Amino acid sequence: MNNKHLFRFLGTTLLLTILAACSEPPYSNLDNEQLTTMLEQNVPIFDIRRPDEWQQTGVIKDSQLLTFVDASGRVKADFLPRFTQSVGKDDTVILICRTGNRTSTLARYLVEKLGYTKVFNVRNGITQWIREERPVTRL
Repeated sequence: MNNKHLFRFLGTTLLLTILAACSEPPYSNLDNEQLTTMLEQNVPIFDIRRPDEWQQTGVIKDSQLLTFVDASGRVKADFLPRFTQSVGKDDTVILICRTGNRTSTLARYLVEKLGYTKVFNVRNGITQWIREERPVTRL
């Protein structure tokens, strides 16, 4: 590939990356008001952080605790089997982590690759929940 084609390829790749980042995600983001409403309707919430993070901040009452990735960023081998056993593809589910980054990655994967249809990501995660002085349960 000559330089002209390489630059064209890189430019196209960069443009597609930017467009993907700007496009609407295939899942829904929630703020804390929307999250509170859904929790009042008993929609299950999965806190996908690590146990040390749960200990540090506490968790939202009735959260189902299921670690997505270890401290090195590797997906836990038991995560997907346990999650898919608990949540049907058409069930409504909420995902929360520390800041919303891990859950946005997971939400996109669940929708685009596994066919889940009602996935909600808590934008800004437990950090914003605590910043707004909302209640947590200590472990």
